[in-house]
Amino acid sequence: MKPDRKNEEYIYKIVSKNIKKYRKLKGLTQEGLADLIPYSYSTVISIEGNYRNNFSLAVVNSIANALDIKVYLLFIDEDEKN
Repeated sequence: MKPDRKNEEYIYKIVSKNIKKYRKLKGLTQEGLADLIPYSYSTVISIEGNYRNNFSLAVVNSIANALDIKVYLLFIDEDEKN
């Protein structure tokens, strides 16, 4: 079943999944990532677990900067086949 890209939950799920992926590629723990951003460890857990679906672009930008990646990479759905 193809994901509903019009659903707001879709983008939160993709960003959450990509944050976890890039964090692991950098060899960081959730706690390690939290130490690099101005947000708490529980925030990182909530975002990666897709429990918190109201995080801001400021949070995403901080995480991308901490992971030393371009922000747009966190919004790419690698599972979607066009």
